[in-house]
Amino acid sequence: MSFAVLFVCHGNICRSPMAEFLMKDLLEKEGLSGCVLVDSAAVSDEETGRPVYPPARRKLAEHGIGCGEKRARKIEKADYGRYDLLIGMDRSNVRRMASFFGGDPEGKILRILEFAGISRDVEDPWYTGDFDAAWDDIERGCRALLDELKKRVSAQS
Repeated sequence: MSFAVLFVCHGNICRSPMAEFLMKDLLEKEGLSGCVLVDSAAVSDEETGRPVYPPARRKLAEHGIGCGEKRARKIEKADYGRYDLLIGMDRSNVRRMASFFGGDPEGKILRILEFAGISRDVEDPWYTGDFDAAWDDIERGCRALLDELKKRVSAQS
């Protein structure tokens, strides 16, 4: 793997797994799945060990994407060194990651929609119930991130 991305949300059962498995699908379709490691985690331990939330699982399935036996996990201190990008779904995720890691000296912590030039959060469908809006935002961010990853991978080749 030449590059590693970690998607992060509050509980790792809705937004970040949708981003993880959508990005894996996009990378596979581009022939880049062997070049980029993709995973997801939570800033909280509330959902640790739980599977992807059923509405998020259904939203992925609507697009022909599975999420297997994914179980929620909390970020670990080693994740800062392990991943090239740590991508939060909202400002709270970004703040909590920066606090957990003791800062962001390498500028790795970003919000997903920043890749698409949009400076707003992906609303949490756990609270809004709007998995369609969350999906649309996540897809927009992932497609823009895919363009960035293609550039980075080709620059390393």
